[in-house]
Amino acid sequence: MNQTIKKDILSILSDTITILRDKETVDLKELSNHTIHNASIFQDEDSVSIAILIYSLSKVIERKPGKLDFKLLSNLLNLAWGYLKKDDTAEYRKSIKKLFNLISKIDSRLKLYMEEVIRQAQIKKGSQLYRHGISLARASEILGISQWELMNYIGHTKITEIEAKADIRSRLDFTRGLFS
Repeated sequence: MNQTIKKDILSILSDTITILRDKETVDLKELSNHTIHNASIFQDEDSVSIAILIYSLSKVIERKPGKLDFKLLSNLLNLAWGYLKKDDTAEYRKSIKKLFNLISKIDSRLKLYMEEVIRQAQIKKGSQLYRHGISLARASEILGISQWELMNYIGHTKITEIEAKADIRSRLDFTRGLFS
């Protein structure tokens, strides 16, 4: 496993354990957004699985708060953290699989959560392609998402405003240079 990914996943697991211990489950949704962003950047199995796990946990806690055993959940997360810390990737992945099994027993919508995380990661990746100059139509075609989904996401970000300001500034500097 890539060391950057490992470090990030260890941090995510620690944050999740803290959130569950303090029962500040609202923070889990924010952490979920962070993990989805990482999944869209790294696009490896471990980043995607941790993103799906955290997103699923936030949904299960939101929809069925009394159904999860927080102590068991924290123990499994601690086990996963320990295995990953010791570079035992095989045991880490088994622990993550146990967490998925636990969640799927509580909420049968786990597959829907997986699809949602992957879709959100694709949209974020599409916005990055767009930001780097690829047309919106081409970015959506490359990633297999609709232009409407991508436009909706880009419309909620400041990508176009940042690009427009940078473009205006560079043109103004160029013009001033001509007349100096």
